Formats: sequence, structure tokens, C-alpha cells
Amino acid sequence: MFFPERITSIKPTDKVLEVGPGATPYYRSDVFLEKEYETEKELIAQSGHIGILQTDKKFVTYSGNIFPFADKEFDYVICSHVLEHVENADVFLREIQRVGKRGYLEFPTIYYDYLYNFPEHQLFLLYRDGVINWMPKKESGLLDYAIIQKFFLKTCQLGYFEIINSCKDYFFQGFEWADNIKSIKVDNLEKLTYTLNEINLPSKLNQAPEAEIIDYSKISIKKHFRYKMQRFFK
Repeated sequence: MFFPERITSIKPTDKVLEVGPGATPYYRSDVFLEKEYETEKELIAQSGHIGILQTDKKFVTYSGNIFPFADKEFDYVICSHVLEHVENADVFLREIQRVGKRGYLEFPTIYYDYLYNFPEHQLFLLYRDGVINWMPKKESGLLDYAIIQKFFLKTCQLGYFEIINSCKDYFFQGFEWADNIKSIKVDNLEKLTYTLNEINLPSKLNQAPEAEIIDYSKISIKKHFRYKMQRFFK
């Protein structure tokens, strides 16, 4: 979860369900719901390759599209980085709304998957004007670039997170919902992308370079003096 600070409306008495918690669930969740997978390896892959959840809280599994809970059984439902894994967002979101009164959703945008193309992700998504627009990845044509995306996926696996940290407000979306969630399948990539006017990243052009930091304890007095003179006459 990239934006836990956006979860603001859970009340002390709320019963909270987390769908697809992976190995790092939100601390306030009371019940966990996870899809049944054929192997532990697949579960770990679908959970972001982090590991297996260790918990004393109630843990429930399900198969198919129906959650094993009664209507409005939960006051709040958290679903973070799960929606991109499902085949049909409309069906999945209907179940979330059926069992919960309100909640929090978080998922990556097309920009994140365009670079890294995680094989477990099935959908491209974008929340705009109160509606979640979604498209199956296989219908977008972007899979034609998989051979190139393997390079960026490797950089992510090796910990090169600078671009993710710099662009996380555009790579991911997270928001609370109440009563209902509107969603629609689209067939146009413009419905899944930001306009140029919506991209408000700060410019890094013409910015002064960071001041050079010198550890004086590791250089001789002679080198120290020479360095100071070079800096003075620049």
C-alpha cells in the first residue's frame, strides 16, 4: 500500500475486511480474505513476491467470484493492489460493495504496468470523475512490448525504485469509497491515461546540483587546503 494515510474514516467499532492482504496487511484489518491458489508459489507471486501472511486474525479463502460473507457484513473493506489481478473489475467490485458498506481501493495505473508489465496483472485501471475505467491488458496491444519491458522489470527487481518514488502519484491511485463504486470497461487508452494538463510533476531542469559533501576526516591537511583553494577560485 502506497497511501495508507488516505484511510481516514475507519471507526473504532468498525468490522474491517481486507481482500487480498498479501504478506503485509493493513494493521486495522480484522478479517482477511484470500483467493485459493493451486500452489504456494502462485500465492506468493500474486502477493508481490513478499512472502506468506503470518497472522492470528481470522483468515478466509474463496474460489470463484463470490465472497463467503453475508450482505453488508463489514463496515469497511480494504482492497489494495488486488483489482489489477482479476479478470473482470465489474464483477469483483460488485462483491466488495455487497459485503461492505464503504472502504478503500488502491491500484497501479497503466504507466506503472507499461514500464514493468508484471505478468500477474490482468487489468489496466484509472479512476477519473468518480468512475473506475478498466481494460484487460491483453486487449491493449501493450503486450507487444514485453521483450522491452523485461528490462524495466529487472531494474525493479534489483531495487531501482527512484522513478517509482518520484512518480508514485501517477503510477498509483488510492481513494476511499462509500455506498457504491462505479466502474466501466473501456476500449480506448485515452480513458486510462492523464492529459498533459493533469501531469504536474515539478521540473528538474535548470536546478542547481546538490552541494558536494566532503568528509574532511578522510583527507590530509594538504589535500584539504588544495580543495579549498580550488573552490575559492572557481
